[in-house]
Amino acid sequence: MTQKERDRLVVLKKAQKRLITQKQAAEELSLTERHVRRLLVKLRGEGDRAVMHGLRGRASNRRLSPELREKAMRILSQEVYHGFGPTLAVEYLAKKHKVRIGREALRKLMMAAGLWRGKRRTLEAVHTWRQRRSARGELVQWDTSDHDWLEGRGEKLYLIHMIDDASSELTARFVESDSTAENMRLLWSYLEHNGRPVAFYTDKASLFQTARKHRRDRPGEEVDAVEMPPTQIGRALRELGVSWIPAHSPQAKGRVERSFATAQDRLVKGLRVTGSSTLEQANRYLEEEFLPWWNQHLTVAPANAADAHRRLGPEHDLASALSHIETRQVGNDYTLHYQGRLYQIARGDVRPGLRGAAVRVEARLDGSLAVRFQQHWLNIKPIEPRPKAVPAPQGPPRKPRSAGVPDAWRAAHQRMSQTKSLPVWQAAAIDRTRTRQTMD
Repeated sequence: MTQKERDRLVVLKKAQKRLITQKQAAEELSLTERHVRRLLVKLRGEGDRAVMHGLRGRASNRRLSPELREKAMRILSQEVYHGFGPTLAVEYLAKKHKVRIGREALRKLMMAAGLWRGKRRTLEAVHTWRQRRSARGELVQWDTSDHDWLEGRGEKLYLIHMIDDASSELTARFVESDSTAENMRLLWSYLEHNGRPVAFYTDKASLFQTARKHRRDRPGEEVDAVEMPPTQIGRALRELGVSWIPAHSPQAKGRVERSFATAQDRLVKGLRVTGSSTLEQANRYLEEEFLPWWNQHLTVAPANAADAHRRLGPEHDLASALSHIETRQVGNDYTLHYQGRLYQIARGDVRPGLRGAAVRVEARLDGSLAVRFQQHWLNIKPIEPRPKAVPAPQGPPRKPRSAGVPDAWRAAHQRMSQTKSLPVWQAAAIDRTRTRQTMD
């Protein structure tokens, strides 16, 4: 008998001996008068055991049968469920094996069987969380994780996440590479489904920001800083009227980082259970199982019910904006070079000022090529470049000689060097007015 039950028994015996009234006993025990009368009747029939619970010393009616406990542990001992926690294990036991067990009961069973080790609680440092944005679409955090999602069963995959800051609503896709094209494809899907958010919040990866150039003799210094041209994604966001905010540290974009931590636990285990080993299978599980579960259980209601997303208008051409853009100059023959190929502009699209002008060349996500001059689209077709003229064959190389010296002067100099020179006294006596123009 516990101390609480002894104290209750003392008060009931006082009421039984009429030392206090039933109303006073009810106030002292924080019970109703009706329940006090019920306990007094039970006290007369059963004695002191009236204040003890009727199931004391007996097995609970909700106790799991040994067969059920053994079946649950046999299932969770399989390799495919390695590392599952009690919360996730309860869901898979009920959904796949029709075994229904409470989470806390399963936790005790798994700890007793050595399948789960409880974590000791530690005092964490106090951290002031940044307040969420008030409305859905005000800020969307965007990042990519290169975790081993398939655990070696297939090729390496990357997971691109877009999570709304106000509601934690998640949009994601597995891709083969963290490239500009793959990020643009997910951005296209997000914009079509939700509209244009106010801002995207990302890290300073080369996909979003062009690295600044610094002088080698002064590393780390902001010397001759100039504004760098935007990346393809940065240009696309500007054309669509969406702001871009860079994060200065991983902790600054903690919401998307924590979403990766959850995905690296639950999503990896879900892919393992379904045996996914290809990109198509991983995306199918992601879209049919994981994302619906996330958006149903882990999202929150924004403080403001209004949606800050803006609709796409006729002026927002996603195929044009979400493409690889470069500028080329049109030749005098109305041709342009792109990626090592020569393209001819159709005669019907030739316009004043086109010759020698700069045109916008768009390599779109579907593999097509589009060219625009001012506000006009140009039809182009690939052509073969004209063959270059072959130079005429040259004869055998001639021996080089000194330029600017005639042969007559060379021969005279050679004769002078071979003849014997006159003595000085004889040369001084020569009358230059009566000599010939040439010397013997």
